[in-house]
Amino acid sequence: MLRSAAKNFESVTVIVDPADYARVLAGLESNDDDLDLRRLLAEKVFARTAAYDAAIAYWFGCQRSEVFPDGLSIPLLKESNLRYGENPGQRAAFYVDHRNDGIAALRQKGGKELSFNNLLDLEGALFATDPFADEVCCAIVKHTTPCGLATGSTPIDAYRKALACDPVSAFGSVISFTVPVDDETAEAVSSLFVECIVAPQFSEGALEALGRKKNLRVLEGKAQWRDHALDFKRVRGGFLAQERASRDTPQEEWKVVTKRQPTDSELRDLQFAWRAVGSVKSNAIVLARDGATIGIGAGQMSRVDAAFLSVHKAGLSGHDTRGSVMGSDAFFPFRDGVEQAAEAGVAAIVQPGGSVRDEDVIQAANEYDIAMIFTGKRQFRH
Repeated sequence: MLRSAAKNFESVTVIVDPADYARVLAGLESNDDDLDLRRLLAEKVFARTAAYDAAIAYWFGCQRSEVFPDGLSIPLLKESNLRYGENPGQRAAFYVDHRNDGIAALRQKGGKELSFNNLLDLEGALFATDPFADEVCCAIVKHTTPCGLATGSTPIDAYRKALACDPVSAFGSVISFTVPVDDETAEAVSSLFVECIVAPQFSEGALEALGRKKNLRVLEGKAQWRDHALDFKRVRGGFLAQERASRDTPQEEWKVVTKRQPTDSELRDLQFAWRAVGSVKSNAIVLARDGATIGIGAGQMSRVDAAFLSVHKAGLSGHDTRGSVMGSDAFFPFRDGVEQAAEAGVAAIVQPGGSVRDEDVIQAANEYDIAMIFTGKRQFRH
């Protein structure tokens, strides 16, 4: 009925959005024959019925346990227009698949409107803290990848440890917490130039402290993924669809492949490093100690360069890399990555394994008395 009425929009007014009630009533009361309004309302009708049909088609696909049906419709609702895209001169908007869901469910408590880049970095920050949801964790993100990630006993402890990884890059960052932000933590964050901060909750004192930074976007709540949601990436002429990456790696599947076993403290840091490296852009290497990153090598074309960069960044921030652990999101194709780690004094490495040169890599680790674990699972983030 809605579709039939909307086809006759030149003489019929059809409403599917309660937000339009007032405008339509005002037109009726003033006898304003607004054809442009009826055309807009008809557009909304077809968008709504298209979304309805898409939901039904997806439901039928789910009954067949079909993750990727032959046809896939993605109904999207515009949440807001954005000032511009990644760069001025690019028009942009934020669309959601469900109202009040995901990032759109966050409540903005202060600051300017969110930008295109803010939204991308918010996703990166939330993605970084996802594996630490049951711990006190802080992620500091620039250009969608962490420049510091840490767990701690309190929010201020986690924040200070994350900031210490790369305080220079933290300028203009987006920060995510897994726990409520208290007054002390907010005061510390407010001393740094930050674009956005997101947490499940903020104390009144925290909101007051952060509110003194007029441009700082403060977002409260939890931005959950819907169950079985697909991950999409745009390519010219189409979309790539994939299941969302699982960040869970059962440690009973981990295998120590070197002569030396990691110590208990090294194993704890390896567990942290493995969860942390999955949020870093590939090729990715992290150095970690005591539940915190101390050096991050992100987005390099070769893995040995990523290893070098992680050591270099750690040194720039004054961290001693001796005795730290290294996490790699994919296997080492050559032994040179292990040699880079050994030169820095790294004590243990966690990586997926699976290279044709695994034996050479393991031999190098044994030569340098480095403990190495294979997880059997890759964590690329392109």
